[in-house]
Amino acid sequence: MGFATLQKRAVSRRDDVWFAALRRSRIHMTWSDRGAICLEHFLLEGLNLQVVENVEEVEFILPHGTKASGLPSGEARPTSLNDLEKILELCAAKKISMIVANPDYVTVEKIYKSAMNMVGVDTKDSIAVGNALQHDIMGANAAGIQSVFTTRGTHANELGLGSFREVADLSSVQTLSSKYDAHPSYVLPAFI
Repeated sequence: MGFATLQKRAVSRRDDVWFAALRRSRIHMTWSDRGAICLEHFLLEGLNLQVVENVEEVEFILPHGTKASGLPSGEARPTSLNDLEKILELCAAKKISMIVANPDYVTVEKIYKSAMNMVGVDTKDSIAVGNALQHDIMGANAAGIQSVFTTRGTHANELGLGSFREVADLSSVQTLSSKYDAHPSYVLPAFI
């Protein structure tokens, strides 16, 4: 169960005090038309949320990427990072809440623990699979669960992988893991 799935449940159920306080109007920041469409269907479908463009109308922010602004139509408008930062500054001044749908570079051990609690399993019966050492693997380490690091994702360039068929050298993986202080239990080229 991914981070976005847990957030959808929290927004839908609103049994958490923080999520219960959220209203329906949101500013959506995304990667592209594809990112906007994927997130709309996966995370937001059935939640009766409304995209707004005006900071004066917004009740919370949903950043999913840094390349475009989501439009009420469900499409995305290319937007510069500087312009997105200005929107965030205006929202911060108004103390508007934010749900981060794709929090890479943030350790999310709370999410792993929440997922285990939801399905009633213990750490010994859980394993995290991810391609980001600073996010997926470090979060699993902090939560005390085993992890599988897939090398053909976020860190492919750092590992010197040029094509999908290449396999990372284990010593390179160990060096990179030490650099980020994130240590996977297992290593796979991809999750297929």
